[in-house]
Amino acid sequence: MIELIIDKNKDMKTIAIVENGKLIEIYEENKENKNARNEGNIYLGIVKDIVPGMQAAFIDIGTEKNSFIHVKDVIPQVDEKVEKKVDIKIKDVAKSGQKILIQVQKDSNDKKGARTSTHIKLTGKYVVLMPKTNIVTISQKVVKEEERERLLKIVKTNLPKNTGAIIRTAAENKTEKDLVDDLKQLMSKWEKINSKFEKGENKPQLLFKSPSIIEKLILDLPENKIEKIIVNNQKESDEIKEILTETHENIKIEIEQNLLEKYELTKQIEKSKQRKIWLNCGGFITIDPTEALVAIDVNSGKFTGKSTLEETVYKVNYEATIEIAKQLRLRDIGGIIIIDYIDMQKQENKDKIENLLKECLKQDRAKTQVEGFTKLNLMELTRKHICSHNS
Repeated sequence: MIELIIDKNKDMKTIAIVENGKLIEIYEENKENKNARNEGNIYLGIVKDIVPGMQAAFIDIGTEKNSFIHVKDVIPQVDEKVEKKVDIKIKDVAKSGQKILIQVQKDSNDKKGARTSTHIKLTGKYVVLMPKTNIVTISQKVVKEEERERLLKIVKTNLPKNTGAIIRTAAENKTEKDLVDDLKQLMSKWEKINSKFEKGENKPQLLFKSPSIIEKLILDLPENKIEKIIVNNQKESDEIKEILTETHENIKIEIEQNLLEKYELTKQIEKSKQRKIWLNCGGFITIDPTEALVAIDVNSGKFTGKSTLEETVYKVNYEATIEIAKQLRLRDIGGIIIIDYIDMQKQENKDKIENLLKECLKQDRAKTQVEGFTKLNLMELTRKHICSHNS
C-alpha cells in the first residue's frame, strides 16, 4: 500500500510517495517556483514571429518569454508519426498576429521559452482526450488482447467525431460506465476551453490550468493503492478534500506533525539529491544532468568479485540497472538518458541487462522508451516527466 505524505512549511511543500516505508517518488514546490509551473497549461496565444529557417514560430502566451512551436506541432495530427510530414512550411500554417490555441509541452527555463503544441491533451483517470484528431491508442501495459479490444471498442463508440484518445493503464478491467463517465467529464472540460478560445479577444490568456502535482498524483496512482494521505495542517487537508471530491476518490486523510522525521524521510530525501549512489555489491552509479541529456555512469568501485571479470562486470551492471530504474522514478528524471555501463563482452549479457531495464521500468508511471545499446556501448532511453516540479 502507498501513503502520500505532504509536508508544508513557510517556504517549501514536500510531496512524498512512500511504499512500505520506502520513498519511491519525491516532489518539492518552492514558494518561488510554485506559480512558474506551466506544463500542461492551455493558452490562447498570439503568433509573434515566424522563423522559416527553423520551421517554427514564437507565440506570446502572456509569460515572460514567448513560447516556441515547431511546424510539426501546428499541423493536424493524423497519425502518431506526424514528424514525417516535413513538406508543409510554417508560414503556410501560422501567420503573424493570428490567435492560436496551444498547450505547454515543456516549461520554460532561464535560456528558453516554453515548448508548445496545438495537439491538446486532457488527462482523466482512465482516458487522455485528444481533440481534433482521430487517433485512438491504448497503453502498452494493457497486454491481454481481449481486454485491449474491449476497451478500444468502448472508447471508439463513445468518442465524438474528430476526437481521439489514449486509453490509460488504469482503465484495465473498468466498467463501460467508468470509461464513459471519464470521457464525458473530459469532453465537457474541452468544450469550455474551446468556447473560451473562440470567444476570446486577440490577446494572450490562460484558458486552462494544469492539475496540481497532488491532483495529478491522485489521478495517476493506481486505484485502491493509496492507503491514506497524511498532511501537517488543516488548510492542506481541506484543499485535498476538495480534490478528492472532484475526482470521486475516497481516501482517508490524517493530520500529523513532524512528518519527515516521523516517517524517517529526511535521510532518504537527502540521498535522492546526491550525485553518487552506492550499490550493495560495492559498485556505484553517478547521475549528472546536463542541458541536453542526463548521463549515468556505472562504476565497479570496491567490488572485485570472486569469478571471471565478465561475471563481475555483469553483477555490477545488474545491480546498477535496478537502482537506475528506481532513481529515474524517484528523481523524476525526464528527457534523453544515456547510461554508460561497464563494458560487457558477451552479447547475451547485454541482452539480459536491456531486458532487465525494460522490466524494472514497468513499475514507472512515466512513459519510457528503451532504445538499446549504441555502437559505442552506451544505453539510450527516454523518459517523460511525471511532474515539472523543478522548472
